[in-house]
Amino acid sequence: MKSNFHTHTRRCLHAYGSERDYVLKAAEEDLSILGFSDHGPFPDHDFGYRMPYEELEHYLQSIDKLSEEFKGNLQLYKGLEIEYHQRYDDYYRFLLQERHLDYLALGEHFYYDPAGNLQNIVFASSTEAYLEYADNVCRGIETGLFRFVAHPDLYCINVLPWDDRAQEACQRIVSCAAKHDMILEFNANGFRRGKRPYPDGLRVPYPHPAFWEKVREQHLRVIIGSDCHAPEQVADESVRYAAEQAKRLGLDVVDTIF
Repeated sequence: MKSNFHTHTRRCLHAYGSERDYVLKAAEEDLSILGFSDHGPFPDHDFGYRMPYEELEHYLQSIDKLSEEFKGNLQLYKGLEIEYHQRYDDYYRFLLQERHLDYLALGEHFYYDPAGNLQNIVFASSTEAYLEYADNVCRGIETGLFRFVAHPDLYCINVLPWDDRAQEACQRIVSCAAKHDMILEFNANGFRRGKRPYPDGLRVPYPHPAFWEKVREQHLRVIIGSDCHAPEQVADESVRYAAEQAKRLGLDVVDTIF
């Protein structure tokens, strides 16, 4: 792999290393492209597990300085991984147009259910939540504001069965991605988490084979994402294994989101 567009830093409060640490490791691993996508802050609400809003300016300035320093050796991109909430449409446009971010990655963790309650998909109590999650992901895709969907099968982290609703959630996301030619991310961090028992057997929480079989059938573009939370994970064994598994599954892997 010569590129990675899913990179976190210590600014998100649950990762390690500065922007420079990741750039140095990417150069050591002979990557040609490194995209930063720390968990995006919101100006009026802290959903948790993300950089404070006041860190955003320092984050962007740091990447700009490193881009100039490593020009000609490593292409850097400024991005954010961020949830989609309709109330923030203007904010996403502000980030892209006024703050000059190169991309937004749709990383849906927190979402609002039909009753308006804030939910976190990793703590779903039933597969009914998978449909709500899928619908929120699709709304984000439909805006055209995002370059790719990070870990679109994140809902599979829950110790719940792969039932008809899990399959329907998969179908909704894949169909929407196909309609809008959206890139989906095959996330290496799921492999780092290791195998554990689920109702459908011993497996990693994601990527889920059933989900990616549907992606393969639709011939969607797929990007391998490290989802690194430490510099040594930029291009580690889990990334290499993810690339091998994507090839084994017959996925249409691309090297860039542009």
